Amino acid sequence: MIVTREQVNDARELLQRFLKPTRLVRAERIGRDTNTQIYLKLETDLPTGSFKPRGAIYALVKNLQQRSIKGVVAASTGNHGAAVAYAAQLAKLPATIFLPENPNPIKRARIVALGATVKEVEWKAESLGEAATSFAEEHDYYFLNDGSDDLVPAGTATIAAEILDELPTPGVLIVPMGDTALIRGVAAEAKRRHPDIKVVGVQAAQAPSYVRSWQEERVVTTDTCDTIADGLATCVPLAPNVRAIRELVDEVCLLSEDELLRGIRTLLFEEHIVAEAAGAAATAAYLQNSSAYADRSVVLLVTGSSIPHELLRQAAT
Repeated sequence: MIVTREQVNDARELLQRFLKPTRLVRAERIGRDTNTQIYLKLETDLPTGSFKPRGAIYALVKNLQQRSIKGVVAASTGNHGAAVAYAAQLAKLPATIFLPENPNPIKRARIVALGATVKEVEWKAESLGEAATSFAEEHDYYFLNDGSDDLVPAGTATIAAEILDELPTPGVLIVPMGDTALIRGVAAEAKRRHPDIKVVGVQAAQAPSYVRSWQEERVVTTDTCDTIADGLATCVPLAPNVRAIRELVDEVCLLSEDELLRGIRTLLFEEHIVAEAAGAAATAAYLQNSSAYADRSVVLLVTGSSIPHELLRQAAT
């Protein structure tokens, strides 16, 4: 389902009770060599350090308006889990978050600090979701599934609404693609308000399932999705999501691990912004093909900041 204008307006009204708009800033140095106007949408401003609270809060509150909920469960590589823990804390509900074994330690610590219970599961393509589904059924919890919940993209669409309030006619939006809730919301609202905008979706080359699915116009799964960009690590695309990105996304690209490190390094040293690999993916995609965007206005979404210390040191050297 493509997000509607009414849903986005509703999400904006609801979320303003909990979240302030994030900053849209002109890049100090990125893009200057090609006369490109680069803007950075800093979703790292949000309480858990990523864009994820937009969808988690909206989905949980809307469900609470319709029914009683005993607790909430999520399956995540980290950022969505932290967002669900944050939303549950706001709602005074217990939360259980399923993470892969040996998860990003920054993200795990944040989830625990927010009062949620963490359960680590051996990483396989569908193991997290299966474990969360079973737990939700056993305990009668709401499974807030980032990739399939119809309400989550309405929350992420508010990012595009904020961008276009400040910059009415950007030429290009570059957006990381994990489970696609982000890009489905952002692209739907951006194209509704500015139909000529170009939306570019970005994944890691070592986790290319949605890019391959977009290219082949069918669900393409991968056996593994081992990448430093854990927020982009999806192996099993959902058919409705593939149909949606085929309709909404104009172009896709894949990034090597070295290119992701370059994105982190560039944001750190050129713009003094700390971003995790998935959070720096849009920047890395721009750097991969910067000449293609010359003389245009380009918005890069900086979607998360929870980078492990070792990886930040690796990127900085």
